[in-house]
Amino acid sequence: MSMTRSAFALLIVGCAVLGARPAPAAKVVVDLGGAKGVTTVGVLNRWDQDGNHRKPVNPKAKIDAPALDRTATNTGAGKWEFKDLPKGTYDLVILAGNRVRIEGWQYPPVLEFDPFIPGDGTVDDKDTEEWIVDDIKKSRHYENKVVPLYLARSKEDKNVIRVLMMLLRDKTTSYEGHFPGAATIRHEVWQYDWAYGGWVKNKRTKVLDRILMHRNELRQWTWLWDAKLGGIQVEGQPVTIQYDMAERLGSKKLKGLYPY
Repeated sequence: MSMTRSAFALLIVGCAVLGARPAPAAKVVVDLGGAKGVTTVGVLNRWDQDGNHRKPVNPKAKIDAPALDRTATNTGAGKWEFKDLPKGTYDLVILAGNRVRIEGWQYPPVLEFDPFIPGDGTVDDKDTEEWIVDDIKKSRHYENKVVPLYLARSKEDKNVIRVLMMLLRDKTTSYEGHFPGAATIRHEVWQYDWAYGGWVKNKRTKVLDRILMHRNELRQWTWLWDAKLGGIQVEGQPVTIQYDMAERLGSKKLKGLYPY
């Protein structure tokens, strides 16, 4: 009996599906060192391998309800467990009572074909870092609080520096007509390139999040960023992440939004 080309192709695809192995997954345990008041531990798989968003940034996102890809189960004694976390690179997000959010990150490519930069990277040049911070401070922005939180230089290209930015407007906004008291906050990755003997801000950026909420509520939040919680690699083997949340919060070294 003869077989058409389309039927043969379907047979090949069917065999491939039947013979395909499931993507590796692993148990991931987050040990928060007995921290109290934690309500949620979750992960975000923000970027694909090229640094593009896996999901569009939601302009209606809630600060206390991030769109997590997976949430962990509280197993007691400050430990939270992801039973089967698929292979990937994740940023951890921790929510706790009294309006606390702590989040990990890594710097995605701003331009095509560029590499990621780990969140714990540095600039290793005080003068350059101070110049970029000052340039951001002197530039005009729609937001009234524009804060460079962390900076890192690319190891592959010393002429590239990326910045994790917090942009907040708690003055009157264009939303006032239908949302009195509205404030906005968002986080972005900016890039500075060395060109013609000086550092120049690239016009392109990568947005991590956008939040619209009442300014009185926003001013009560603690939303901090910690490189220790970013770029978590899951390859199929069990992973344990030790994170003394009380110590990290108490050190006041983490950068981000504090109540004001």
